[in-house]
Amino acid sequence: MFKNIVSLVLLGFILISCNDELDNINVNPNKAEKPEVAYLLTGSLKQGADLYWGGDSNYGSTLLFVQHWAEIQYTTIDRYSISNASSVVTTLWNKGYATLITDLNTIFNLPDEQANVNYKGVALTLRSWVFLLLTDAYGDVPYNEVGKNITPAYNTQKEVYIGILNDLSQALTLLDASKAGIAGDVVYNGDITKWRKFANSLRLRIALRIADREDQLAKQTITEVINDPAGLIDNNNDIFRFVYTKSPQHNPQAATFDTRDDYRISKTIVDKLKSLSDPRLPIYAQLPADASVTDYVGGANGLSNGDAANQGFAKVSKPGIYFLTPEAPAVIYSYAEILFNLSEAVARGYIPGNAEDYYNQAITASFNQFGITNSAVIANYLAQPSVKYDASNYKKSIGEQKWIAFFGQGPDAFAEWRRLDYPQLVAGPASTLGGKIPVRFFYPGTEQSLNGENYKKAVDNQKSDPDDDFDLLTNKLWFDVY
Repeated sequence: MFKNIVSLVLLGFILISCNDELDNINVNPNKAEKPEVAYLLTGSLKQGADLYWGGDSNYGSTLLFVQHWAEIQYTTIDRYSISNASSVVTTLWNKGYATLITDLNTIFNLPDEQANVNYKGVALTLRSWVFLLLTDAYGDVPYNEVGKNITPAYNTQKEVYIGILNDLSQALTLLDASKAGIAGDVVYNGDITKWRKFANSLRLRIALRIADREDQLAKQTITEVINDPAGLIDNNNDIFRFVYTKSPQHNPQAATFDTRDDYRISKTIVDKLKSLSDPRLPIYAQLPADASVTDYVGGANGLSNGDAANQGFAKVSKPGIYFLTPEAPAVIYSYAEILFNLSEAVARGYIPGNAEDYYNQAITASFNQFGITNSAVIANYLAQPSVKYDASNYKKSIGEQKWIAFFGQGPDAFAEWRRLDYPQLVAGPASTLGGKIPVRFFYPGTEQSLNGENYKKAVDNQKSDPDDDFDLLTNKLWFDVY
């Protein structure tokens, strides 16, 4: 018995020793014991800009859907031949949740001595923006249980929109320019008054997203925003954008064209700009490389690989140099959008004012954003019958001009095209959805295997018909009423 007791004691010491050694082995010597909040903020801003402005969420998907860009080879996505394992549908989900929301939650949950209230307010504002991207793309998404459950339940799109409106209101109570400053802010350089404007601007954007479903809440929110002393983005210098530098921290669109030649500007938008004599055309597009082609030529969307290539790589215009330089900014919220949104708010009867004046100011702000400041040029453009504001169909006027102004901002151009239903786009001849254009992203296939029960509930909840399969690219989301 004594020998057995000694053996058990020795075994216990050995197991404790092994556990200590294993614990030491599993410690990452390069990991900071305390997260550096400034670094987390900088990283979130950079990775958020890359996600919004980069390939899978932007020029490799939504810019094709809204026919700002077109594929001239490997036209799979331009024909809407997309699976639930495609990076087009997995990148936004994975980076949105696993990277951005995780890091922003880390900032928000740090003790006050590590992250002051302004860091927390900024993190909550940015997290609201990421959730907005996610629900705009997929519909019902995990929201309330994110970070609390490894298999989080999905919230309805209505719940997500209302939730992030509440989060932004909370962010505004946290953001206080009279309190401790922040570091690592490479967008507004620590200017908390500008962050407050951005938070209110997001509230304005979301209110109009829900306007066709929740008219009274939209009106109430916009009224609050207009009357909030914090204000809105109110000039082109204060737009929300991430400014890139030289390689390797350069604009992801420029990075793609450094090594590939897959994309051209779409014929749809080139033809529209030509019909309006729009001075943004030489900014949005380059002349074709073939010197014999002396005008801008767009590439057709939704062609087969062969037909796309037969257009001639050197005979079709690439997107403009403005968008393909290493330092080109990733614009996430423009002053022009603010003015278009105010025009619509007036047209809907939410706020007093002159919808046409806001509309004209919005177009002017877009011109100015791209360096077009000649007042005579702008006045001549606005005077055209095809541009003049139509109060009897404000969705058409605002929808078409917003679509032009949003060039390069695929995720929001896609959301606004679905919401306003203008311009009226036509799917390409080789597209795979029976003449329809996608109006959402698939849920990633991994959700079926890793979070299957909640995934199925979300799919079932969004069906318009019990016999339908909701998880289709052509099924409308809750906000997309018409």
